[in-house]
Amino acid sequence: MTDRRKAQSHIDQLRLETPFHPRLQALAQQNDWYDWAGYKAPASLWDEELEYFAIRSQAALFDISPMVKYRIEGRDAEAYCNRLTLRDVAKLRVGRVHYTAWCDEEGHVLDDGTLFRLAGDRFRLCCQERHLPWLLDSAIGFDVEIAEETETLAGLAVQGPTAFAVLCSAGFEGIERLRPFDIADFQHAGGVVTISRTGFTGDLGYELFVDAGSALSLWDRLMDAGHQHGIRAIGYTALNRARIEAGFIVANADFITAEHAIRADRVRMPDEIGLGWMVDAEKGHFNGRRAILAARSGGTLQHVLVGLEIEGNVPAEHAIVYHRKKREVGLVTAAIWSPTAKRNVAIASLQRPHGDTVIDDLWVEIYALLELQYVKLMKRARIIERPFVKLARRGATPPGMS
Repeated sequence: MTDRRKAQSHIDQLRLETPFHPRLQALAQQNDWYDWAGYKAPASLWDEELEYFAIRSQAALFDISPMVKYRIEGRDAEAYCNRLTLRDVAKLRVGRVHYTAWCDEEGHVLDDGTLFRLAGDRFRLCCQERHLPWLLDSAIGFDVEIAEETETLAGLAVQGPTAFAVLCSAGFEGIERLRPFDIADFQHAGGVVTISRTGFTGDLGYELFVDAGSALSLWDRLMDAGHQHGIRAIGYTALNRARIEAGFIVANADFITAEHAIRADRVRMPDEIGLGWMVDAEKGHFNGRRAILAARSGGTLQHVLVGLEIEGNVPAEHAIVYHRKKREVGLVTAAIWSPTAKRNVAIASLQRPHGDTVIDDLWVEIYALLELQYVKLMKRARIIERPFVKLARRGATPPGMS
């Protein structure tokens, strides 16, 4: 084999493969892969535009196995999770999941994710980055066991208006009783699949977790049942469009996590990335509590994350934000032309007081490729609320059989 062919082979086999990879590989018309937490994941499988519309008009199947997953259990599991994260875990009932975040002692966000309460003394934490050393250090003094289960636990997201119909057709009896953020176990292949009514698209959706050995049978069960409901497998590019419309943020894209920040001014507190609502100051001590409350009382918060609507139809990805076309005040972290909202939207990190008390006369500087030449466009921007797209079906219980 020539050196060039060896190099190509190395590129093709560069990353770990999820339990669903054989099915994804068979559908990968684009051969467009990216690295997700060390796993080979599809950016697009067949057509990124049509994959997006599968989310909004049919049912989309997305492999979430690379999402980092930790099992937390033991007598002190609740107390430990309360010490670790921002929200009051005592309020999280068994069979429920909530969105949360956790910080270092300086109040800087380490990551955000979802916390599943599977039993009184057993939790599952799902997130973007790997944090096992931090989690173990935080567990000193607690009677708790923490283990990563990313490799052994496969995950699929079923999202879109026919997602409920797909699960009904697949025979998951009782799925109609799941409300948003509910969790329940269902039978599959002689074992159990845990289904939560959660997702990252802002649409009606569910996430399914199963032992890796039963992954392919679960995929086939869903695809067979979903054929009449228009189910299609998708990649991350389509999912990313939907999550921007929903106003959701991504670690190390819309904010830099404390462990990844190289410069001191790149870290963010919860209030600086729109997660201040999570902070439960009434519960006991948690990582970063003193620093977060001191920043609030002292008025030292320096940034704010906002939603923007931008004139025109050219996406403002990574555009610089200006005040009065002169002063640089922030950066767009994510942007798309929204097919569902029919407007040009973006998420941006701004320097206070801009975006906080100063909200007028904001502009973005976009460099657009027009006829093989980059043209600078200065477009007016106005602050709007997230989500940019809000769908009633996301919260309907029971959902409709679209």
